[in-house]
Amino acid sequence: MAEYPWYNSYDAGVPRTLEPYPQATLLDFFAESVKQKPAYTFLIFREQRITYDQMDKLSDSMAAALVANGIKKGSTVAIILPNCPQYLIAQFGIWKAGGIAVPLNPLYTEDELVSGLDQCGVEVAVIFSPLYRMFKSFQSRHTRLRLLITVSINDYASLSARITYELVRAGQEVSRIATQSGDAKMNDLLKGYAAKRRPAVKALPEDIALLLQSGGTTGTARGIMLSHKAMVAEGAQIKAWTKPILTEWEDPVMITPPLFHVYGNAAIAAAAIMGHNPMVLIPDPRDHKDLIKTIKKTEPAFFPAVPTLFTALANHPDFKSGKMDFKFMKLCLSGAAPFATGARTAFEALTGHRIFQAYGLTETTGAITIEPLGKLGKEGSVGLPLPDVVIKIVDIETGNRDLPNGETGEIIVKCPQVMTGFWNSLEETTEMIKDGWLHTGDIGHLDKDGYLFLTSRKKQLIKVSGFQVWPQEIVEVLKMHPMVEDACVGGIPDPVQGEAVKAWVVLRKGYETNATALQAFCRQKLTAYKIPRYVEFRDSLPRNLYGQELCRKLVEEEKARNAPPHVTG
Repeated sequence: MAEYPWYNSYDAGVPRTLEPYPQATLLDFFAESVKQKPAYTFLIFREQRITYDQMDKLSDSMAAALVANGIKKGSTVAIILPNCPQYLIAQFGIWKAGGIAVPLNPLYTEDELVSGLDQCGVEVAVIFSPLYRMFKSFQSRHTRLRLLITVSINDYASLSARITYELVRAGQEVSRIATQSGDAKMNDLLKGYAAKRRPAVKALPEDIALLLQSGGTTGTARGIMLSHKAMVAEGAQIKAWTKPILTEWEDPVMITPPLFHVYGNAAIAAAAIMGHNPMVLIPDPRDHKDLIKTIKKTEPAFFPAVPTLFTALANHPDFKSGKMDFKFMKLCLSGAAPFATGARTAFEALTGHRIFQAYGLTETTGAITIEPLGKLGKEGSVGLPLPDVVIKIVDIETGNRDLPNGETGEIIVKCPQVMTGFWNSLEETTEMIKDGWLHTGDIGHLDKDGYLFLTSRKKQLIKVSGFQVWPQEIVEVLKMHPMVEDACVGGIPDPVQGEAVKAWVVLRKGYETNATALQAFCRQKLTAYKIPRYVEFRDSLPRNLYGQELCRKLVEEEKARNAPPHVTG
């Protein structure tokens, strides 16, 4: 076995390798749990608990219903739901029928939904009932979509906890929406096929489990094929990393990241299934009142989230009042977006719990690095490579030259959970995976102890008069300013410099400043060519559901104006 510097930084008890990985799927691990403890809690949702045995029978019924409606080995079935029991019933049912689950964001626009469905050849979709009328409006133009299965998430909520998640879009109510002939309600299907046996179809480790959309923050969305064995590898690695802290079968895991995202589905849920940990499903983490109520009732030991959620909770009166006791929490994990140091320390100070950072991609089935849990990490680092994950830094220009520790370049990775490839795109797959190494497009460096530090996305690199500028470095400096609440930085066309640095800034409530003052502040910490030449003040920044700011949209808006930018403030 090769020696890597990060091994010496591992927590005691964390293995360097988990090989050989079991030739199994998450369904196989789930089946073992059903045999061992059928009456144990599999998930918690709105004060209702579903046991392993109940989930097994419900997903068997779903699989039988899908097969009866033409789903066979390799068929793609979309799931367009918030986090709820029906999501996992559908996903397990799709796998038991031999199909591929295609998770899509229920907040997508019509065009985004049609694109995702068309791209993946979806014929059957399990959808949130408020979306039904919209789906019927475009179904005639989407010729392959032949069956819609509607879901009301209140079916699995106690009477005292009926969902306040009433609207997905303005004017669309969850209330009883009649399905047309040829479509079905999921609840009716589960009842109608309750007596049917599980289909005689076997999902194999090499089969595709998920077809996830990615690229929305960097370009055109693409279908990413994640195999069953990749999900097992990811789940096994996170389980091994957290084993010194989490107790199997007992410690609840709160699923705040959406299951249509790799973070919630292929990383956290997979680890929970392999660790037999009860999952607490959160349908809308932006409903902070409801989230805090659920935290108090379920007392999650493992709380994974995105930075914006940690920040919002740290500013919530219930947190700031000191009335909440967080002794039950053992692990807080942040992923999917960069986390500013100040916002992180605010949550940690209030709760007494450190937030550990992770880094990964959809193309790597989730996390490939996490901070060590038993020791103090390094400021600014996203942690160490997980067992069986190998990371190298190569030169940005060619991607062929290995760089030494401390030198910045493109991050490439080799691990058992790398994607199978892009759906129907061999050319794009071979562009990203070369000789077994996945080229992430992210920029960073490894230090002598194996800690990974991120700098920026390769595509976000700003070239100012030939100098390389990493936006995240400038964002970190801007967020140090006491009046700055949020910021993002991008490169815009400039006739003199080629590209110029522009900052979009959100000020804290009640504060005022101007561009000149912010530029002077940056001048204390940044070399001249990195200082934002242009500053625009805004009330908010565009973000996606995962908390990632979409600076790309602001850059595109700037380019579309076809006019020289101007300093404001």
